[in-house]
Amino acid sequence: MVTKRDSNLQRKKRHTRVRSKISGTSMRPRLCVYRSNAHISAQIIDDTTGTTLVSASSYEKDFGMTGGNKTAAKKVGETIAERAKAKGIEEVVFDRGGYLYHGRVLELAEGARAGGLKF
Repeated sequence: MVTKRDSNLQRKKRHTRVRSKISGTSMRPRLCVYRSNAHISAQIIDDTTGTTLVSASSYEKDFGMTGGNKTAAKKVGETIAERAKAKGIEEVVFDRGGYLYHGRVLELAEGARAGGLKF
């Protein structure tokens, strides 16, 4: 019998493999991405203290568009870069969350770079 693989379980395995190698510090926090079918969100996290410094997502009330496409991902990236700049964060470590660096994840990263974040 052919069984279908659980793609989210595979993503979680990739994410743990990535997280064993990267970590956010107070000097260079971690930009973490979460992608669902309908929305995308990003957080900037300081792993030494375990706190979220900045967050942005397409779930927000005043976002103004659907969150499941590339333009929304780019807008979330620009928003998180703008909020990070306001907090004095310039450099981050990018954590793609086990997702392929393609499509909406790529657009979010490009939006964050366009907003002034370095990674």
